[in-house]
Amino acid sequence: MKKIQQLTARKWSINVSDLPLQLQKTNNCLHQSLPKEAGYGHSNIFQLDKDLSYIETIYTPAKDLAILSRVDFQEPRMIVTVGLKGRSGFSGSQGNKIIFNEGFTSITTVNSSIGERQYEADKPITQLRFSIGKKWLDRYFGENKFTHLFNKGNIQQVSYHPVSHQGMCAAQQLLTCNVSREIRSIFMHGQAMSLLAAELTPLCQAQPEDGGIINEKDHRMAKLARDILFDEFKNPPSVEMLSIRVGTNQFKLKKLFHHFFKNTPYGLLLEFRMNKAYQLLESTGCQVGVAADFVGYNHASNFSNAFIKHFGISPKTISKKN
Repeated sequence: MKKIQQLTARKWSINVSDLPLQLQKTNNCLHQSLPKEAGYGHSNIFQLDKDLSYIETIYTPAKDLAILSRVDFQEPRMIVTVGLKGRSGFSGSQGNKIIFNEGFTSITTVNSSIGERQYEADKPITQLRFSIGKKWLDRYFGENKFTHLFNKGNIQQVSYHPVSHQGMCAAQQLLTCNVSREIRSIFMHGQAMSLLAAELTPLCQAQPEDGGIINEKDHRMAKLARDILFDEFKNPPSVEMLSIRVGTNQFKLKKLFHHFFKNTPYGLLLEFRMNKAYQLLESTGCQVGVAADFVGYNHASNFSNAFIKHFGISPKTISKKN
């Protein structure tokens, strides 16, 4: 592997393009394995439909591992990740951080992205991912149903919720795939459709409670409010003041945030602050108090409690890795 770098005794970096792909005719998929030095792990990649790919990933890295990747799709894609075991993260070049947790479905959209998938040493993970083209979404859900979820920038998370019972059952069926080779393809396609029907439901249900029509002006208003929160994250305006600044009222602004970002204004701000803090701790190994002050917390203890609740790990743990 030309571009495997042993950064420290316990941390490795691998470029995804240097992980060999092998065609498995028996399973009709592409198989990609980690090098033995980095631990146990593989991904199987199945093309289920013209615009629908399914990837099952099972890793137990022997070292903290970063898999570097750069993608630039010809058309926007939606990625649905179902966490069955363990946790991993994605750290983008623009500072965004996405966490994939056991028992949760994370839905992201992407046009292009540069970043790294991060895995912890000796922590088993099992994840199922579905890469879906916008044309597939238009075909099954109606043209431009999800257009508002895509932008021309970097990867963004549009939904994060517990895996539904139907989705979990379909995921287990996909993973075991205990059927004969002759019907495997149609079986996997059917289970994937069942899972996606369940896990995309929250996106379909994200409509205004009063039945009003969401238009492009509302979308611009929501993005402006989000940008204000992100620009002023250390000392953010109240929701009331934010509403006035973008030309609406608190009630409508909260509905717009729920519709476009699947979160409240301050819930989205919390995610932004935590991601910023994680990046700082990971890249510099600074004191927890420094990270707390950087993202606008007056008390390190309040910051630590919020960080643990958000990521399931203490900020000291991230800092000590450096």
